[in-house]
Amino acid sequence: MGSLGWLGRDVITVLDFTREDLEVLFTEALNMEKYAKSRLNILNGKVLALAFFEPSTRTRLSFETAMLRLGGSVIGFSGVEATSMAKGENLADTIRMLDAYADAIVIRHSIEGAAKFAAEIAASPVINAGDGSQNHPTQAMLDLYTIWREFGTIDGLSIGILGDLRYARVVNSLIQALSYYRVRLHLISPEPLKPRRELIEFMNSRGMVYDWTDDPYRVINDVDVLYVVRIQRERFPDPMEYERVRGTYKVDLKLIEKAKPQMVILHPLPRVDEIDFAVDNTHHAKYFKQASLGVPLRMALLKLVLGGES
Repeated sequence: MGSLGWLGRDVITVLDFTREDLEVLFTEALNMEKYAKSRLNILNGKVLALAFFEPSTRTRLSFETAMLRLGGSVIGFSGVEATSMAKGENLADTIRMLDAYADAIVIRHSIEGAAKFAAEIAASPVINAGDGSQNHPTQAMLDLYTIWREFGTIDGLSIGILGDLRYARVVNSLIQALSYYRVRLHLISPEPLKPRRELIEFMNSRGMVYDWTDDPYRVINDVDVLYVVRIQRERFPDPMEYERVRGTYKVDLKLIEKAKPQMVILHPLPRVDEIDFAVDNTHHAKYFKQASLGVPLRMALLKLVLGGES
């Protein structure tokens, strides 16, 4: 179906798309890398609304940069303090307002299902920039694109996912996206942060090959990609539960000296203390490159969804 398969579509979960759709996106993103520090005018006259009800740096700014690089304009907010929601306006009315002003809406919200709810209201495409602990589809697309850029393929790789496997929405979306590929997953977490039952059931239903351990040293010599996520205080329903697991892991030089020479380390950022700063200077560290690829990846996404012609 090619690029037409993306035109006008909502982006709520990565499972809304096929492997072929993702390959179209990756090819377009590779093309957009040439323009990540310049300007195209293919979305001239289009307006993107950013509705960020939760804090964000990389996702929000990369969407904003992507739209500006494509020649479009950006409106929106980060936080509800300066909006009419602070006066009691409901989410539905806020989305209706943004839909009247913009050609597409990017939303981040703490409540699971908020993006889907927004898509049911808005006539314009809605892009989920993270909702609750369930979905962050464009981060998963960026993660896969980074792996694809590093290895030239995703099939056949062994991927370790280390950290909060229970509450981190990036983990949920990444595993969903990886279900389209032939990979082996090593899931690494403290016992209280093992994947939720529904994610285990999903992996089983997709026939994914995976194992779980609480010790990264058991699997580090087998992984091609080590994907690290912070243990997120803001996702825990019980603060004491967070205190029991905080600081459980640190990826340091001692750990990565046991890794394959070509192993790469990814992280959706921000990090706290789960990756030692000394790792930044190794050839394994690809998380800053991963973040930088967020601009061309989201340029490609916006171009495809909004029908920009290059």
